[in-house]
Amino acid sequence: MRNAPFSLLVIGGSGLLLLRLFDRPTGDVDVIGIADDGHYVKIESLPAALEDAAVAVAQALELSDHWLNTGPASLMDLGLPSGWEKRISIFQYGALEVHALSRVDQICFKLYAAVDRGPNDKHFNDLRTLEPSEDELWMAARWAVTHDPSPAFRNELMGCLGALGVVVSDADLTE
Repeated sequence: MRNAPFSLLVIGGSGLLLLRLFDRPTGDVDVIGIADDGHYVKIESLPAALEDAAVAVAQALELSDHWLNTGPASLMDLGLPSGWEKRISIFQYGALEVHALSRVDQICFKLYAAVDRGPNDKHFNDLRTLEPSEDELWMAARWAVTHDPSPAFRNELMGCLGALGVVVSDADLTE
């Protein structure tokens, strides 16, 4: 169904590119939800018409079959950073609306991913590129532990924050 309207909620590198926060190429677009009647809802998979369009684009531009994906949609299960809905930027491309989460929200996601994947990963480098303030890193850390409260994650989080110049104790993450 060509020209079907879709409103996608995106995060990650593609969102950062849309927001003009950096210019690192990215191989995919991470969709975590869709806008539906003024509300955002998580999607497990792309609607059939959008999936068909994504396949056609992938073939035409020689992209990965999964260049448009819902891989990180599980982030919505435990909630996005407080107030994220008020910080959305919307970009219109014909019938397609792309809703990108803000820089501060992206800092949360990048910190979470950097802790998960380590300091040599692109997410850690992206986080540095965003030049978060200490307050932004504190907010991101407190959000991240709501998604993974395990002692191992908290330990890695403290190490990641330390590498970014923020000294933190486990007790600081529960405030």
